[in-house]
Amino acid sequence: MKALIINCSPVKTGATAEIVRIVEGELSAHYDTKCICIDDYRFDFCRGCRTCHRTARCIMDDDVSRIMKEFDEADVIVSVSPSYWADIPGQFKAFIDRCTPWCDTHEPHASIREGKRGFAIALRTGPGMHECDRIIQSIEHFYGHLHIACAGHLGLTSIEYKENVEERRTEITDFCRTIRET
Repeated sequence: MKALIINCSPVKTGATAEIVRIVEGELSAHYDTKCICIDDYRFDFCRGCRTCHRTARCIMDDDVSRIMKEFDEADVIVSVSPSYWADIPGQFKAFIDRCTPWCDTHEPHASIREGKRGFAIALRTGPGMHECDRIIQSIEHFYGHLHIACAGHLGLTSIEYKENVEERRTEITDFCRTIRET
């Protein structure tokens, strides 16, 4: 079984990356894990041409198809996203927009292998969960259009820096246990 863990932040060394590292450590004994960072891939914004609604293919040929290949090969997908102005980072949103050829919003559409389970972890610097809930909703909405079963989520508040993650390790490892058990 393969697990794909996505750092949805453009920051490769911050709190989000630290959570990804912990998740990988927890899952690697049970899954063949792969971690990716959205910032390691190059792709343009969706042009809104809707060609993919007729062809199930994007007119642009870039790294989106590489990321979707990773989605297709994974059995479990864990998206870890910080809050950027109360939602997912723009880079991850741009990726989601470009996944329209694979989404079930039109026919024909491309597809990834069925039977995947998706998990979301959201983090924010403030104390309230409302922003985490919004991020989780964005990720789970995306999963739904790809036919990835939403199997669990975790919201973490009051995390601004990488150093803040350690005090939340137990919550993260407990969440990873639910990933392994579902």
